[in-house]
Amino acid sequence: MSATRRQILARTGASAAAIAFSGAVSELFAGTAAAAVPGGHTGRAGYGPLVRDPHGLLDLPEGFSYKVLSRQGERLRSGEGAVPGNHDGMGAFAGRRGRVHLVRNHENRATGRIGVPTVPGLTYDPAAKGGCTVLELDGRNNVLGERVGVAGTAVNCAGGPTPWNTWLTCEETEDKAGSNGYAKDHGFVFEVDPADPHRTGAVPLTAMGRFQHEAVAVDPASGIVYETEDAFERPFGLFYRFLPHQPLGGTGSLRAGGALEAMRVPGVPDLSVIQETGARFEGVEWVPVPDPQAVETPIRLQDFGPKGITHAQKLEGCYWGGRAVYFVSSFARVKDGSGATHFGQVWKYEPHLRRLTLVVVFGPSTDIRLPGETPDNICLAPTGGLMVCEDGDGAQHVYGLSRKGEVYPVARGAQNIGTPEEPEWGEFAGVTFSPDGRTMYVNCYSPGTTFAVTGPWR
Repeated sequence: MSATRRQILARTGASAAAIAFSGAVSELFAGTAAAAVPGGHTGRAGYGPLVRDPHGLLDLPEGFSYKVLSRQGERLRSGEGAVPGNHDGMGAFAGRRGRVHLVRNHENRATGRIGVPTVPGLTYDPAAKGGCTVLELDGRNNVLGERVGVAGTAVNCAGGPTPWNTWLTCEETEDKAGSNGYAKDHGFVFEVDPADPHRTGAVPLTAMGRFQHEAVAVDPASGIVYETEDAFERPFGLFYRFLPHQPLGGTGSLRAGGALEAMRVPGVPDLSVIQETGARFEGVEWVPVPDPQAVETPIRLQDFGPKGITHAQKLEGCYWGGRAVYFVSSFARVKDGSGATHFGQVWKYEPHLRRLTLVVVFGPSTDIRLPGETPDNICLAPTGGLMVCEDGDGAQHVYGLSRKGEVYPVARGAQNIGTPEEPEWGEFAGVTFSPDGRTMYVNCYSPGTTFAVTGPWR
């Protein structure tokens, strides 16, 4: 389209915006319905201009407020150590008596300053500093408890919830034992029970593959797990599916193993070259991964036969909606080795039809102060909208997307981690909603801060 999202938002004072990118936006909400939330109102999409926070933490629309649940460096309520940094992917789960369990990833590398504390029974590799922490909240978002969910993992980026109410946390690394001081191989998925982390422990789900994991989405009907790979070097990542031997059976189902396959789109070795929204590919193939453990060769470099395999740069967010799985390519750049440049795509795969469709293409950058390209973490809000975390240059936002294709800002980070002369803001990550739809939880990656946002959601 002729106008980008940033151009339109600039013209409307960073309030609501008309369609600002091309694509069948309505498809992104398949299988969802807007919930009736007390305090909601009608009118244009969005909630009005963002109001500067006098405390310098989080700018929100008028009528909304936030509560800081946890900040890096504070003490965990469990007494296990300090709250780790690098807050990333997150999921919210219903607990007993109206409580909420909030599972939060920490994307710590070997050199991270504040790592996840090692806890007996919950630690995979004591040399690794990543992992998850779990907050227990009451109905008013008061923190009742905060503890380690899994430790000794590395670069825990995103992940996703399961239909049996556990969290799958993903390691975005391929480091093997002996590199960066690690004692064990990394690049796995781990399962965390938010109500009882010791029930799941620190067991790598090795059959799901060893690669630079980003996010997962589970088909609630079949139990098949779809996985994105955010590889940093060419050839870029793949889109996978894991077929568990014991689907939909709780923790044991994924530990029982299964088959890992990678997506092949016939005639399309690189998804970045597809630029036209609505482009549809029938007969998508799934090819067995030769060596899921990547003992000698990273999976994306393995031999998938004479037809090859389909790659894509920056495969990140992933979610299930209706009868399809959606996944995000945050961007692609020719200078990095992609076949074409784009500023964000959303793809839809329909398993029952073996069909892949490009449903949204984001526009180029025009104003770094306003919501822009490089979509990252993404979630369907129970109030009927789509929430996307921005991971680009300049100011960082959480922005919403209505069913009509209207883009609107929901939150803007106000914590300047740069200088007054050259300001810089930490990206948002882990946007998710409480089970009752009344609270949006979101992380600021740096400085690690977890917010609970309430207001007149509609």
